[in-house]
Amino acid sequence: MCASSHSESDAPVSAMVADAAATTTAPDSTLIADLVTANRILFDQNVVDAFGHVSVRHDKRPDRFLLARSMAPALVTAPDIVEFDLDGNPLTAGGRPVYLERFIHGEIYRARGDVGAIVHSHSHAVIPFGVVSAHHLRAIFHMSAFIGTETPIFEIRDHAGDGSDLLIRNGALGAALAQRLGARAVVLMRGHGVTVAAPDLRQAVFRAVYVDVNAKLQLQAIGLGTVNYLTDAEGRAAAAANATQIGRAWDMWKMRVEGKL
Repeated sequence: MCASSHSESDAPVSAMVADAAATTTAPDSTLIADLVTANRILFDQNVVDAFGHVSVRHDKRPDRFLLARSMAPALVTAPDIVEFDLDGNPLTAGGRPVYLERFIHGEIYRARGDVGAIVHSHSHAVIPFGVVSAHHLRAIFHMSAFIGTETPIFEIRDHAGDGSDLLIRNGALGAALAQRLGARAVVLMRGHGVTVAAPDLRQAVFRAVYVDVNAKLQLQAIGLGTVNYLTDAEGRAAAAANATQIGRAWDMWKMRVEGKL
């Protein structure tokens, strides 16, 4: 979540953390530019608002990741990108506040070597599926085939008791979330939001957008009657086909946020 002012009695939602003493390696400038674009696209597509964040694994150091400093995604620029190690220690923040929930990213990258980018959002359409037991978030059409036939739900009470603020405030909670995600692409967070993992940044943005679309369509379909969801086999075939077309969506979304459409 983003930075906000707080009193001594309030739990902070961003953190002032001194940079760890470690050698840094400059990532490719194109990767940083794409991460900035990803932030803008996710805001433009109503996946994030003032809150939420997207990261990408460092292209030269797989044990590092890139994430903006604590701020609204729509406002992110290249100088706002910070390098982190997998423990969530900032390496280039320079005293600027960082996202408290950076542990989501670090622990998933640690657990999943196949993951190259992560989006965490509070997508309004997805929230209901994390708090009801009667309906599970499932792939309802081919564009969201990566969701599969069931989405795991992370219950923070199992790890932090019933008095937490539901935020992933440390590495232990991040590791528990990563374990619940398992080998899947999506994990719901009860009363909080959703985290999406993908092999690369463009796929992560694509998945974050279409998780939200799927949730909206599924809510509509449930109201109409019994839903005929994608099967496992259909989901695998459709996801493979969609993976070859990610650039089509990315190019259009990028032109839109750059004011060229």
